[in-house]
Amino acid sequence: MLLVCVGGGGLIAGCATAAAELAPDMRVIGVEPEAGDDTRRSLEAGERVRIPVPRTIADGQQLPIPGELTFEVVRRLVSEIAVASDPEIVAAMRFLFERLKTVAEPSGACALAALLAGRVDAEGLRVGVTISGGNVAPERFSKLLAE
Repeated sequence: MLLVCVGGGGLIAGCATAAAELAPDMRVIGVEPEAGDDTRRSLEAGERVRIPVPRTIADGQQLPIPGELTFEVVRRLVSEIAVASDPEIVAAMRFLFERLKTVAEPSGACALAALLAGRVDAEGLRVGVTISGGNVAPERFSKLLAE
């Protein structure tokens, strides 16, 4: 089993903690915007790494450094961090809206974006993906989907 979840912060720390308790064999993968991969870099370095505040449409993930407490949880329970580009995030938002009639903000669609773009190896696995946050203004949502 595989769980694909947004980012390297509180949401994935909570999801990974629940997954570890409920299904200890489940692999958990986090997803960050390509431009803001602070958690991925931090995991590779073995310590929290600060990056410049990223320029990405996923404004909920525009962080320069992983949180101190959540990083320790992510380090213990998350297998890897994948990335998604801004165009891939928009494609996931469009997919959710057109196929599922669901509005997701860019950060909330990031995990699905990586999965749909083939950035996560999920072949043959039963997959869960977190989709969170509809906190996007209608004007911004429309503009992103029109690009």
